[in-house]
Amino acid sequence: MRRVEASVVPLFRTRTQAELLAAVYLRRERHWTLASLSRELNTSPSTLHAEVKRLEEAELITATEVGRSRILEPNLKHPVSKPLIEILSYMYGPQAIIAEEFADIPRADRVLIFGSWAARHSGEPGHPPHDIDVLVIGDADRTAVYAAADRAQERIGMPVNPVLASTRRWQTATDALIRQIKASPTIELISRATDNGQEAAQ
Repeated sequence: MRRVEASVVPLFRTRTQAELLAAVYLRRERHWTLASLSRELNTSPSTLHAEVKRLEEAELITATEVGRSRILEPNLKHPVSKPLIEILSYMYGPQAIIAEEFADIPRADRVLIFGSWAARHSGEPGHPPHDIDVLVIGDADRTAVYAAADRAQERIGMPVNPVLASTRRWQTATDALIRQIKASPTIELISRATDNGQEAAQ
């Protein structure tokens, strides 16, 4: 999955550390291991191991041995856990929630965030976003897309505006909106196909 690199908020040591914390704290229903985090964040296990060790030493996350795996969980008893969740929710919550709600839509080949949210996340200055624009590329069912947007909006507490585009419309970029999106920062959440329509590796 390709990502748009964003500047690291000074609260966190690295972007990897921030994304690791976001996964563990905001998606607590997952049983995170080093291997699953490595796949999710597209980061080498060795890099993550160092970050996990630091966070364990700081008592922000805990590790429980389950068989041959170590399950990583947030330490919700830590004094900073509540404000940390609020910060991570603002920075990464919408990405995680939208990716989750749009993940099972059939024929949604690519899903990405564009507009002001993606621009602020990429480090461009401007007013804080008041909504989130989501582009769905493929032959996805419109009803399913809008239902996913409604669910995401309810969870995030911010309007989620879906836009549908066929693969051909995205590839040819003959209309102004698609050209504008391609020329601006985006955050790719789901990528099941390359631009030529072939299945892409996850």
